[in-house]
Amino acid sequence: MAESADSKTGLAGVAAAAKQAPGRDLPPVHLWHPAHCGEIDIVIRRDGLWMHEGSPIGRAELVRLFSTVLRKDDDGYVLVTPGEKLSIRVEDLPFRAVSVVRRGDGLVFTTDVGDEAEAGPEHPIRVDTDPETGEPSPSVHVRADLWARITRPVFYELVEMAEVEDGRLTVRSGGVGFALGPDGAGVA
Repeated sequence: MAESADSKTGLAGVAAAAKQAPGRDLPPVHLWHPAHCGEIDIVIRRDGLWMHEGSPIGRAELVRLFSTVLRKDDDGYVLVTPGEKLSIRVEDLPFRAVSVVRRGDGLVFTTDVGDEAEAGPEHPIRVDTDPETGEPSPSVHVRADLWARITRPVFYELVEMAEVEDGRLTVRSGGVGFALGPDGAGVA
């Protein structure tokens, strides 16, 4: 069966480029600067579900693959390959921190796409206030300018690990203290 002329563009092109990344390492998306090719109908919903043309992307392997070529540019979130740059929509943050474990003096978060980030100077935890509900809206830095929303159960785990420092609930990781209250973006 012959390949269509556009089989290496759009969704198929993104998947093909991501598959060429060696091992499980992330492709060097920061080195790729292709021209913007337009938009692709992919939405990462607030609940972390990746949608394509209105339907959930059901294969976790495919979502993981796309997540490796995700980048946030000045003009928004894009899937990028050496030859294409396609805008996508992200309703909140692109990832969800779905677990946290203590390893030594560090807190290691795992995202819904399998990335790990150890909170510390390079991967801060921040807690903003949700403007609609007034509730804490915690997140952790994953890579480049990509963040993960800390899910409610994981946030409760952090609260249980926290100690009061200077009148604020604070967790420590990698030698850094992170306040868990609203406006906790600063390091204690």
